[in-house]
Amino acid sequence: MITTILSVLLLAIVALLALSIYRTRRVAAEAVHLVPQAGEIVPVAGGTIHYVDLGPKDAQTLVMIHGLSGQLQHFTYALAGLLAQRFRVIVVDRPGCGYSTRESDALAAPSEQGRMIGEALDRLGVERPVLVGHSLGGAVSLAMAMDRPDRVGALALLCPATQHEDVVPEVFKGLLVKSPAVRRLIGATIAVPMAAATKDRVLGIVYHPETPSEDFMIGAGGALGLRPEAFVTASSDVVALRDVGKTQSARYEDELRVPGGILFGASDVILSPAVHGHTMQAHGLEFEMLEGRGHMIPLTAPQDCAEFISRMAGKVG
Repeated sequence: MITTILSVLLLAIVALLALSIYRTRRVAAEAVHLVPQAGEIVPVAGGTIHYVDLGPKDAQTLVMIHGLSGQLQHFTYALAGLLAQRFRVIVVDRPGCGYSTRESDALAAPSEQGRMIGEALDRLGVERPVLVGHSLGGAVSLAMAMDRPDRVGALALLCPATQHEDVVPEVFKGLLVKSPAVRRLIGATIAVPMAAATKDRVLGIVYHPETPSEDFMIGAGGALGLRPEAFVTASSDVVALRDVGKTQSARYEDELRVPGGILFGASDVILSPAVHGHTMQAHGLEFEMLEGRGHMIPLTAPQDCAEFISRMAGKVG
């Protein structure tokens, strides 16, 4: 009797896993159909960088680097077009995100992601750009500014992750999976169906107190987050940032010399403006806030962001 019950339970588990795998593959295929590759691919050591190149090629260059679980459409949705009237705007998918790739989870550290993006920029002949980093993209931008200071002109950071924090925001705790093998098992089975089922609640939290963009899934590329590789990338990003965040922030005092500033939504519930913005004034960066705005200001306040970025671009010597 016990053997029969165990057999039935095992068959049920196998069936549920098979169904999850089927749903994952179906949703992932639909995501690629809804949000196809938008730009070009540059091979770099450890993977590839997917980028879109907008605006006049002889103008001052901005390089835009998105945040956790994002893709370059977070910028092309509204902000990049405003800036491309005056600047050359290169918008990238971070390594492992969107249509960029990375060969291992060890490349999730902000310094490694910055190295890969920097190598792509070198191949494109980009010199001393203004780095526009949102959220986790801010941590990557800061790593680039310290690792290659002579090749970065200025920083224009939007709600950036700048400090080490032991506590992961509640909405991202499901990403805190330390084992690469378990990370991939979850990605291939339950992560995508769960993300699809909870996306409205998650977006409500990430955008708070503002309203999520109506066409976030397509226009802002959100559908690309519903793929196994997107979960694996986001999970390894969260773990890597926790592991190296303290080391990176300890470098600011002696190594952060690139000028620039930080713009935060005053009501950001994902990253504290006081912790991640105000503290960076001690390291030479300006700090500004937008009242009534949250974490997703590249999508909700593009005009304010464009004006801020233009001012920071004036700091390039």
